[in-house]
Order: sequence, then structure tokens, then C-alpha cells
Amino acid sequence: QVQLVESGGGLVQPGGSLRLSCAASGSIGSINAMRWYRQAPGNEREVVARIFSGGSTNYADSVKARFIISRDNAKNTVYLQMNSLKPEDTAVYYCNADGRTWDRRSFISWGQGTQVTVSS
Repeated sequence: QVQLVESGGGLVQPGGSLRLSCAASGSIGSINAMRWYRQAPGNEREVVARIFSGGSTNYADSVKARFIISRDNAKNTVYLQMNSLKPEDTAVYYCNADGRTWDRRSFISWGQGTQVTVSS
């Protein structure tokens, strides 16, 4: 079992910044990709950013040049630095990771979500 725990959400004014963290723990052998998704009320869950084991990244068009995804492989942690936040960024943000456990079974895990609210 691999567990993901997010932190760092909250209320911020438009134009402000927040940094989300997601730490993986448990029977981790290796982690391939780590991702951030978000889901706003009434909307489908959408991928915001991805980072792969080699460090390559990609972003949704709506957050390019504003959000930065990074990871600390030694800590099995992924971060999402969110800058120039807009009201439309308001959503529950979820962390996701896939890889293999120490006994070489594949896993896909989700965090419990953290609320981000952008409002004046």
C-alpha cells in the first residue's frame, strides 16, 4: 500500500500564491509519475500538471506560466507552486502517483484532496 497526503491548501486573494505538497509513504519501491489534478464543483476532475521520474513536466494550458510542479525524489514528495492565482483556480486539488511497490507490484494512489479557494 502506498498512501499520499496533501497539504498547503487554503484561502488566498486573486493574484496571490500558494504551495501545495504531497508526500508518499508506505511500500514504495519506485515512483514513476506524480500528478496534480483539480475538481471544481460541477466540473470533471482535470489534470493540472505532471512530473515524471526523469524530471520532465507538462501542464494544462490554463496554468502554464503560473504553476510550477517539482518533486524531491529522496522524500517521495511532489510540490505545486501556484502563482498569480485566479478565482477560476478554486477547486479541490488532488495528488496522484503511480509506480511499483517494494515487492514489484504496480500501484496507482490518490491523496484525499486539499481545498484551494481564490477569493477577495
